[in-house]
Amino acid sequence: MIPTTNDSSFQVSTDRTRLDLPMIYRFLSEHSTWAVGVTQTVVERSIENSLCFGGYLDGRQVAFARVVTDYATFANLCDVFVVPEYRGRGYAKQLIRMVMEHPSLQGLRRFTLYTTDSHSLYARFGFAPLQRPNSAMERYSPNIYLS
Repeated sequence: MIPTTNDSSFQVSTDRTRLDLPMIYRFLSEHSTWAVGVTQTVVERSIENSLCFGGYLDGRQVAFARVVTDYATFANLCDVFVVPEYRGRGYAKQLIRMVMEHPSLQGLRRFTLYTTDSHSLYARFGFAPLQRPNSAMERYSPNIYLS
């Protein structure tokens, strides 16, 4: 478990046994803008192969973030969300701060993420547009889960 945030009512943990898998699956498959239609099997496999962060209030999970990493040179932050009824309270900032301070994610050469609408949140933590966008490439299948 990583240290808790300054808000004693909101706690962040990397303990996978605490993750509310049905809630995470439901949010990603039904309410996210990036993974609608994703299967439960894919969500479970992504969690098994990532460093995951749950955000909790009174033991109930209300936030989630996942980092895909080799723990040495690279990490990609993904699937970050706070459930709608708990937004606007600073929990996303606290969650991202705990991700960025995690001991296993220090000294990485590159830490990436993709966002369509939260640039100002991530800029607070040092994220910026690609310095060399012409060197970046991707294979992108935005509707893969809807097929």
